[in-house]
Amino acid sequence: MGLKPIVVVGSINTDLVSLTERIPLAGETVLGSDFKIYPGGKGANQAVAIARLGYPVRMIGRVGTDSFGRDALQHLKSAGVDAELVGTSDGSSGIAVICVSAKGENSIIVTPGANATLTPPDVDEHISVIRGASAVLAQLEIPIETVEHLGELCAQEGVPFLLDPAPAAVLPGRLFSRITWFTPNQMEAAFYANGKADGTQFKSSSIADELLRKGVHGVVLKMGADGVSVFTNERDLESIPAYAVQAVDTTAAGDAFNGGFAVGLAKGMSPIESARFASAVAGISVTRRGAQSSMPTIQEVEEFLVQQTSGAV
Repeated sequence: MGLKPIVVVGSINTDLVSLTERIPLAGETVLGSDFKIYPGGKGANQAVAIARLGYPVRMIGRVGTDSFGRDALQHLKSAGVDAELVGTSDGSSGIAVICVSAKGENSIIVTPGANATLTPPDVDEHISVIRGASAVLAQLEIPIETVEHLGELCAQEGVPFLLDPAPAAVLPGRLFSRITWFTPNQMEAAFYANGKADGTQFKSSSIADELLRKGVHGVVLKMGADGVSVFTNERDLESIPAYAVQAVDTTAAGDAFNGGFAVGLAKGMSPIESARFASAVAGISVTRRGAQSSMPTIQEVEEFLVQQTSGAV
């Protein structure tokens, strides 16, 4: 019997990135020094992370009828993602137009496009796929009502539901009790715990306690260079320090972590073992530029963990 696939329900975007000396003012035109097109979207990033780790993954989402949608689908398939369940909506695919200055400052316009048309009936259409999943991953770049419906469906079918609550948004209170693992970063965790996203006086244990009181089964706090903390209702399981690496680009590090965490759980690792494995996946990803292009293979992660244990890194 084969492995039960992980199902990712989420966004599929294309990032259009212009590099320029400075971000233009309103009404001003400036010359760019470079331009790149990257596949993106939190859902697609996480699906590619899982596929690169050699674990079967299926993607549920929507693209538009433009060339960006066709290219995004082709990229998912070439990365090893089963994208047969990705639907098509008339109009634009999800697009992020990003201007990056020489100082590293950026200005971003995100147009959800087809991502905004992913509805609860789209989820219902694939209930048999969700029922057969080892876990379901979602993010908040698709409609909140779709995420809420997905959570209810996973609870009904007894399928672990992992929610990466980004970008931060107000969630229905009843959704929290449907979440098996809630995986915010520091700013997002503060927002969901107390409505503030300023990160001041951040104390992971008190933040996690508040999130657990809302009904989630487990909380994984992603704290960047400060590592990861894992909590459940039973106890504070453990804090895991970040691996010492030379970071060059932290884009999609959280997506790399979520993909790795889901793979670890699907392979039968404990939550702590899964978090350590996911930290290695994210640790490798930040040493490379780009989002999906930075995701490591399972062989690279295994070699990295051996080197960490032996002190070779």
